[in-house]
Amino acid sequence: MKEYKLFTSGKTGSSEVKNRVVMAPMTRCRAIGNIPNKLMAEYYKQRSGAGLIITEGVSPSPNGLGYARIPGIFSNEQVEGWKLVTSAVHQEGSKIFIQFMHSGRISHELNMPEGAQVLAPSAVRAAGQMWTDAKQMQDFPVPKAMTTDDLLHTKSEFVDAALNAMDAGFDGVELHSANGYLLEQFLSPVSNIRTDNYGGSIENRCRFVIETITAVAEAIGNEKTAIRLSPYGVASDMPHYAEIDATYKYLAEQLNNIGIAYIHLVDHSAMGAPEVPLEVKKMIRKIFKNTIILAGGYNLETAEAHIQDGLGDFIAFGRPFINNPDLVNRMQNNLPISQDLKMDLFYSADEKGYTDYPNHKA
Repeated sequence: MKEYKLFTSGKTGSSEVKNRVVMAPMTRCRAIGNIPNKLMAEYYKQRSGAGLIITEGVSPSPNGLGYARIPGIFSNEQVEGWKLVTSAVHQEGSKIFIQFMHSGRISHELNMPEGAQVLAPSAVRAAGQMWTDAKQMQDFPVPKAMTTDDLLHTKSEFVDAALNAMDAGFDGVELHSANGYLLEQFLSPVSNIRTDNYGGSIENRCRFVIETITAVAEAIGNEKTAIRLSPYGVASDMPHYAEIDATYKYLAEQLNNIGIAYIHLVDHSAMGAPEVPLEVKKMIRKIFKNTIILAGGYNLETAEAHIQDGLGDFIAFGRPFINNPDLVNRMQNNLPISQDLKMDLFYSADEKGYTDYPNHKA
């Protein structure tokens, strides 16, 4: 049988992992009241064949709760809920990073607790709509442009959330600076039209991301701090702009200087978005000396090829993990990969289409 490096142990930051398969973060909307629960713990436990699990997007702040039923990690009750998840995953010998997803302008007041605000770098409304449990599909609102106090407060919320994540037993945190959420909104000159030190030049547009991840790294350790990037991604109304390559080159250099555990680089072309040019992936690989996790439409053979050629150190798989909880076992033992994916149940509230997918029957 062919020996795959994908199934060998590795290390990212301070985390020793049993294989190089990563379960990618996927929003699943099962956190009733924004609190993690036993059902979620069971879901992650079922998928703990992965060496590293990255959770669904978790809001560090009431202001970041853009979607219905997404979890947070800013209250004691939420921390206690996450302890169920981390202990379940650790019992199976896997490591788990929490992904911080502050949704910024990709939000709606109907999905947020009283007193929360839809914030963004600038008062630029995203095109499109989002689901609300109260009134179903609604247009995105015009967000509030963040003040200097908002910037400071939001950074402190990320730090507090990182400390909460350590209390909850996570092995590290991944900042979601992709898919059109708050951190990426600062990177793009389309969503960021500020005229202060956080807008305009590449250095200024990257400033909030760099300051936030630096603060988190100082609080919990750079070896437990990571980031997700999606250059060329168009999710959540993020159009192409001329300085994409130069922006991510500068950002990769700064992230390398900070010495974070990994960059999680996602290519959404398998979902219909523009492909991230190979030259851009190679550029980030050359600049950034620590772990690179690649994501985007991989199968066993393409994953192995990019580990063998050094483009990535770990490979993240998303949707195949939804309906193949034992995906690693199936890939490792050449078992069929189920294609029975109930997309209409991706974001529903119960166990159907969530924890009821079976393992392969021998």
